[in-house]
Amino acid sequence: MTALLEICTGSYDGVLTAARCGAARVELCSGLDEGGLTPSAGLIRSVCALEGIRKHVLIRPRGGDFLYTPEELRIMETDIRMAHELGADGVVVGALTADGDVDEEAAERLVEAAGGMSVTFHRAFDLCADPFAALESIIRLGFHRLLTSGRAATAEKGIPLLRQLVEQAAGRISVMPGCGVGPGNAALILRETGAREIHASARERMDSRMRYRLNDVTMGKNDSDEYSRLETSEEKVRGIVQSLAGL
Repeated sequence: MTALLEICTGSYDGVLTAARCGAARVELCSGLDEGGLTPSAGLIRSVCALEGIRKHVLIRPRGGDFLYTPEELRIMETDIRMAHELGADGVVVGALTADGDVDEEAAERLVEAAGGMSVTFHRAFDLCADPFAALESIIRLGFHRLLTSGRAATAEKGIPLLRQLVEQAAGRISVMPGCGVGPGNAALILRETGAREIHASARERMDSRMRYRLNDVTMGKNDSDEYSRLETSEEKVRGIVQSLAGL
């Protein structure tokens, strides 16, 4: 089978790395340490000017749960239209009710705002109460793919449910495993589940180029390190691409 690799990244350089190493698509976001947030208009515009890779944009106005207020939904609709105008190929969205069901009214609004772009339902799915009912809702709403770890800590651990979801979907939607995916397990996950797309952040810690350093001042958490960051790894992306070539 032909396997497609999507790389989740929060930087322009990360997109360049993903494209150079053979990924087919990026999910562009910010705040990866919070599970991903909507990136800036400037980053979206710059990335969408690049050729050779498809660009999907995460639409998530804040961290935490996926139960959104009317005001937050209006913000998300605005951000979806912005991404469309800036040239994105697709958006990645999701919303749940307080009882853990797919919020069909909210999701319908988000799909409509996408105006024909490709639409992925993100890992809010992994916090839903009934994954099989949720999958049917997502298909009915017109989503093109579902990003999920199989409601497990990693996609590899979620293989049993992922396999069931692929079978239930029966080609009506693409089920895309994600979370904890790397060169050592990407091919295994696709073989065991029957999925045709896979999602990975493929990051490694990179040291800052700063020479002057003040180590007792932090910008976020008390233990945060302002002189290193997690960035898309060329070695990991190439490793995943190579592992998928044998499928």
